[in-house]
Order: sequence, then C-alpha cells, then structure tokens
Amino acid sequence: MSDRPDRREAARSGTERAAILLLTLGESEAAQVLKHMGAKEVQRIGTAMAKLANVSLEEVQNVISDFALTVESQTSVGVGADEFLRRVLVEALGQDKAASIIDRINIGRSTKGLDALKWMDSRAISELVRHEHPQIIAIVLAYLDADQAAEVLGHLPANVRPEVIARVATLDGVQPSALTELDDIIEKQFAGKASGKTSGLGGAKAAAEIINFLEPSQESALMEQIEKTDEALAARILDLVFVFDNLIDVDDRGMQELLRQVPAERLLLALKGAEDALKEKIFKNMSQRAAEMLRDDLEAKGPVRLSEVEAAQKEILQIARKLAEAGTISLGGKGEEYV
Repeated sequence: MSDRPDRREAARSGTERAAILLLTLGESEAAQVLKHMGAKEVQRIGTAMAKLANVSLEEVQNVISDFALTVESQTSVGVGADEFLRRVLVEALGQDKAASIIDRINIGRSTKGLDALKWMDSRAISELVRHEHPQIIAIVLAYLDADQAAEVLGHLPANVRPEVIARVATLDGVQPSALTELDDIIEKQFAGKASGKTSGLGGAKAAAEIINFLEPSQESALMEQIEKTDEALAARILDLVFVFDNLIDVDDRGMQELLRQVPAERLLLALKGAEDALKEKIFKNMSQRAAEMLRDDLEAKGPVRLSEVEAAQKEILQIARKLAEAGTISLGGKGEEYV
C-alpha cells in the first residue's frame, strides 16, 4: 500500500469516509451501526452511500486502517464512556456546542417517544401537537433540530406561531416531571417506556435557529407579532438570527466554497438587497472577469420585488448552513455558533 494518500481520498468528507466504512461491513453489520444513529445522521450517510463512485481498493483499505488506528488511540482504560464522549465532543466542537449535543444525547436515553418524532414527517408532527398547549408545542420544537422545527412551525396555524416561538425563546430548561409527561403523551402514539430527564432545551438562541429556517414572509409576520407583545424578547431573538449580511464574517476560503454552490441568477437577485461591504467581499472572492460581469449585471438589472430578493437570500443562507453543518465552511456573527 502506498504511503502517499490518494488525492480523491484526501478530499473525502468525514461523512463519505463513514459511508465507505459501512459499505465494507455488509448489510447486516451496517444496519446494526445505523440503528444507533439519529434520523439526520442516517439520512446524511445514506445519501453519501448512494452517491459514492470510483472508490479504489486502496482507498477502502486506508479508510479501514484509519478507523482501526482511531479506535486504538482513543480507547483508554479507566475513562468512563460519558467522560470519553464529553472530551471528544468538546475537542471536536468546542465547549458550548458540545454541551448542547451532550444534553440531547442524555435526554435521548430516556425519551424514546420524543426521539421518534425526528423520524416523522413535519406535517405529521404538526398534526400530532397542534391541539396541545403552546408550552407543549414549544418543548417539542426545542427538542427537534432547527430545520425540522421550522417546518413543523410552518404547518401550524399562523395565529399560534408567535406564542409558540416566544415560549421557545423564554424556555429555561425543562423539569423532569414535565418532560416525562410529554414523553408519555407522545409514546401513546408509538410504543416503549418513558423515564424523563431534565434538559437545557429552549432559549432565545433556539428560537433564532428555528426562525433561520422559516420562509421570509413567515419570519417577518412572526417577528411582528412577537414584537407587539414583547419588544425586549423580539430584540433578543433578532440579535441571534443569522441574516444575509452576516455572511461578511465568512472567511475567504469559505466564501469561495459557498459561491461555488450558489446559482449565478440567485446570487444576482440576492445582492440587489445586500450591503456594499458584503458585495465587495463577494467580488473579492471571484475571478476578476466574473466579478466584472456580476457588477455589470447588477447595474443593468431593474427594480426587483423585495420578497424575491429575500427569498434568494434565504436560499443562499440555507446553502451556507448546510455547508457549515458538513464542516466545509464556518459561519459567525450575531452570537450564532457553527462548526
């Protein structure tokens, strides 16, 4: 085996390398591994498995070898599983992000009913909770990943959304008894046991993350309603919402990667409503010819509806978040943390 890593192998993401490893295990063993993963991880790795092509035997051998070395180097006698997990996550993600994920892992150990929601269609979840008290809905949304929570929120009646998102923002942990009761309610729809576990779910940051995934029209209407009832809360949430102009905080390498993923016509539309500083940052990370063409197109393009500009900006933000989730780029600004 060559000591020099294959270029294609070096370019593989962690998800793709995991997919290669699972494909080498065989159906039964791979299924056992996937059973221990969440819905989003299964979807991400499954997509990578479906897209894999041109994997050399040498690359497969190197992935397996690296995995074996990692297991050997990271397994140590005398360190408990919880402490090992905490150290690994803190080193990989940072203290704050790791704490949030550990919280969700702990709660997932004893909330099988709630965890089952992550595998459900967002419309089905909204139907399941729409007649519950807004506080119950808020806890459910805080438990879900932000993008899934936003979809569920979008299917709820418009007059319910402001109160629910305000409750997410003001949620300061969940008592074990309340969580156990909620888990019991949901598990009646499925099967299993509920034992309850306290959690740091909710808060203005959780509300902002959900809002980040809403359509522009829904976001505007929602924030207007919250502002009418609680200006201070609305201000706290908005301070954490990652908006298009925050992309100026992305480093040059990340911006170049993002621009490769964004369709030219959507970028042109989005920049009609962008600050000059962000436009210059984008021009700087394009070839001179491409930047000149984009400048000319911006000058030549006539008036555009604000709703169209906002929709294009939201689309680009969603691409940026997916790249950030995959670890390809790093986002920052307005208190939001990404890895």
